[in-house]
Amino acid sequence: MPELIALPSVGSDEFVGWLQRCWERGAAALPVDPRLPPTAAERLLEALRPTSVLDHLGPLAQPRPWLDSAGRPGVEVEDGDALVVATSGSTGTPKGAILTHDAVAAAAVATSGRLRVDPTHDRWLACLPLSHVGGLSVVTRALHTGCALVVHERPDPDQISEAARLGATRTSLVATLLPRCDLTGFRTVLVGGGPAPSAAPPNVVATYGLTESGGGVVYDGRPLDGVEVRVVDGEVRLRGPMLLRAYRHGPARFDDDGWLCTGDAGHLRPDGTLEVVGRVGDMIVTGGEKVWPAPVEQILAEHPGVASVLVVGRPDDHWGQAVTALVQPVDPADPPRLAAIRDWARGRLAPWQVPQRLEVVRELPRTALGKVRRQPRSADDLAAELSDADDNPGDEGG
Repeated sequence: MPELIALPSVGSDEFVGWLQRCWERGAAALPVDPRLPPTAAERLLEALRPTSVLDHLGPLAQPRPWLDSAGRPGVEVEDGDALVVATSGSTGTPKGAILTHDAVAAAAVATSGRLRVDPTHDRWLACLPLSHVGGLSVVTRALHTGCALVVHERPDPDQISEAARLGATRTSLVATLLPRCDLTGFRTVLVGGGPAPSAAPPNVVATYGLTESGGGVVYDGRPLDGVEVRVVDGEVRLRGPMLLRAYRHGPARFDDDGWLCTGDAGHLRPDGTLEVVGRVGDMIVTGGEKVWPAPVEQILAEHPGVASVLVVGRPDDHWGQAVTALVQPVDPADPPRLAAIRDWARGRLAPWQVPQRLEVVRELPRTALGKVRRQPRSADDLAAELSDADDNPGDEGG
């Protein structure tokens, strides 16, 4: 059975080269975000169980066998598997979507066909994190279609603008980068992780997709060739050749007819285009990054000044949603400040999980069993309950 090799997903030509080496040796690749603190990275490996790990991308680097905390080896993948991309379930536990070579190729062909990409003239810029499908799919798309590719370590607005002047013609960004970049030189700018601004330039294409679909599969509301979309009881469902084979340790949520149940809420407009309005559940999307509240709450609850905590997304003009910690303090006369909460979270959580705002409340809304109520009847109910709980909650911008 083939290996699963964990690679540090540094934005570089070296990562692209190692991805190709994995495929040449019949192995699948698991990109690991180099921004993760060591403890978070180890939790990811424990959850997804690679057979080996590449510690750095140098020319003499070699994968080393990986063993879990109990000394057990990792788990191989199946023939034809190309990628395992970390994603989170409803509890925030990394699940790892398995994408086959056929699925990766189907996504590359469908995207390139819709955009009329010409490998002899076009050049893709990959600047989003390669541990996420939005950045990784730019790389795999270029590799599968023979298109030129330039890779940046991070999404720096000045470097993105300069890349267009130097010949990059296509790229993928998150909406928060659009006003900070000169995009006039690009033929196409794909935007995922949230809706594109209404005043976006004409070369911007709003995409919808998941890690489980290998990236965007609906462009400006219309599915790519080979992709089917329907909405069942308010939930978006997808079907197509680019969907994941399974999760790393279990089946994906397909219905009996082979439709992937996305967990996203949406509807089809009268003209047949898809509008996605958010998650059926409680996920927060901030700056294109997905944040599940539970892991953040677990870390913040360990702060000595926090008696109880609830993490929610608050509307934010820049980030889409701001990760907001609603904290019931141990000592109401001396509640923790936002700076202290952020300092506590840094090094324990990924950067995008660190709360951007703090709201101090006297009490949190709870169920009849005493558990913090994550999903009240409505957003208005939550606001009312918090207002009842604290006549003057603190709120600090982050």
